Amino acid sequence: MTEFENEYQRWLQFADENTAKELELLKDRREEIEYRFANRLSFGTAGLRGVMMAGLNAMNVYTVAAATKGLANYILTLDSKDRGVLVGFDSRMHSDTFSKVTAEVLAACGIKVYLFDELRPTPMVSFGVRTLHCIAGVNITASHNPKEYNGYKVYFEDGAQISPEQAEIISRYIRKTDVFSVERADFDTACKQGKIVILGKDFDELYMEKVLAERVDQRLIPEMAEELKVVYTPFHGAGYRLVPETLTRAGLKHLYTVAEQSVPDGSFPTVLSPNPENPEGFSLGVKLANEVQSDLVIATDPDCDRVGVMARGKDGAFETVSGNCMGALLLSYILRAHSENGTMPAEPYAVKTIVSSDLAAEICKKFGTKLYEVLTGFKYIGEVIKKHEESGHGSYILGFEESYGYLKGTYARDKDAVVASMLIVEMAAYFKKKGMTLLDALDELFETYGFFAERTLNIQMTGLDAVEKMRNLMASIRKNPPKDLGNMNVSKIGDYLSGTITDVRTGETAKTGLPQSDVLAFTLETGCRVLIRPSGTEPKIKIYLLCRGKDKEEAAARLAACAQTVSSLT
Repeated sequence: MTEFENEYQRWLQFADENTAKELELLKDRREEIEYRFANRLSFGTAGLRGVMMAGLNAMNVYTVAAATKGLANYILTLDSKDRGVLVGFDSRMHSDTFSKVTAEVLAACGIKVYLFDELRPTPMVSFGVRTLHCIAGVNITASHNPKEYNGYKVYFEDGAQISPEQAEIISRYIRKTDVFSVERADFDTACKQGKIVILGKDFDELYMEKVLAERVDQRLIPEMAEELKVVYTPFHGAGYRLVPETLTRAGLKHLYTVAEQSVPDGSFPTVLSPNPENPEGFSLGVKLANEVQSDLVIATDPDCDRVGVMARGKDGAFETVSGNCMGALLLSYILRAHSENGTMPAEPYAVKTIVSSDLAAEICKKFGTKLYEVLTGFKYIGEVIKKHEESGHGSYILGFEESYGYLKGTYARDKDAVVASMLIVEMAAYFKKKGMTLLDALDELFETYGFFAERTLNIQMTGLDAVEKMRNLMASIRKNPPKDLGNMNVSKIGDYLSGTITDVRTGETAKTGLPQSDVLAFTLETGCRVLIRPSGTEPKIKIYLLCRGKDKEEAAARLAACAQTVSSLT
């Protein structure tokens, strides 16, 4: 028998009765057995993420326990077990079970545990790690992935996700761990002994105090309270309680929640995908918005770290505001409001990822604000914040990424849909006071700074060799880079794996100045950019098209041309 078949037999022998029954059904499906047992679920800077099912290459109580044992072994080498680990979870199926398993394994290793009494937004784990001075934090979530998925996200003492170096150390410990030999403390006993401390709604107050302090102009929402109307949906997730509570405390009177989507439910019964990037999920929200004549529909994903918005235009129709556009709108609004109110902090700076809109650079230039570009992942935005805090210089304005993630404030080191929802409502109040919608404000941005059009394309990889296919595709593009895209010549090629930017015309090279990462960036002679990278959490290649033009039509035409020609790369 092969190694994976032996492992399959071992699981049949040692797993619990329900798991064994599930695995018995696979006895004649060799390819499925290989998929589940040939490899462990990969542990990286985003922790674990996979389909919930039996097997080594999946999310279940055994792989969660082994991951926690690996994390615990790392913490024990740091002599920091008394500082504790904060554990949170979202609304996904088995999230509460996985969080208890995590707490039990940590407690058995002598590490103090703080565990939320029910689901909470992901940024509360980041905030909690910092507030409680924990050595680490764990959140059980798969963010906006389909319902079959769950994940295990690890934060470190600064509240940011772990570094690649830490992920590799923990991964080595996990690989040495037998999934059936992980000791777990009795949950109730550990709680009584104070080894597991349950955090309740009192802790929410500490968090909401920090969020509400991030309002730029506290007068705006109350001033427009009679006129401004907002529909909110948590997509059956962790934002169901704290987003409405925060908006109400900020002064919003006319808040309407989508009842069908406001009960936490890991099966996400009313949406094809619980991802606020997909307009399909907004249908119930738009229906309610038209009934109550609201200005906005706001949706947060299951773990409430991402937020999507549809805004009503002057014609009464709702349009999606993309992540890039919302990031630019928020950045512009915050800087503009500070400028108008005379509250601009000293040495302001903002941070965006390299795959996010270049419109941010133009906005920052106007307001004398330093803009930092970092690799994809909010942990890199957190690193910039940390460096500024350590140096004692700079005032953090906003960090954002095109995939609907935003953070204002340094209370956390991850994107936060609660604070973002509040700021979006405040911004809507600001423009409503001027007789403008958010779509009007976006048009104004383009008229002021130039016309930008962006899109993200996904190339799905299937099969047991999906990861290898992704590697091969990236290697192929590196070997034969395109000379033009969308009938626009490539002027520079950035290879973040080698850390170099090459000027195609002169052959001169420069350093990217960023950590090593499997990303290719093509700058075109028109100023448009195309970036390509493999997803860190799903088997797909992501292609980011960042185009610009002298007017809306030219920007849109360049975007369409790029979208058409990048298909030839694959």
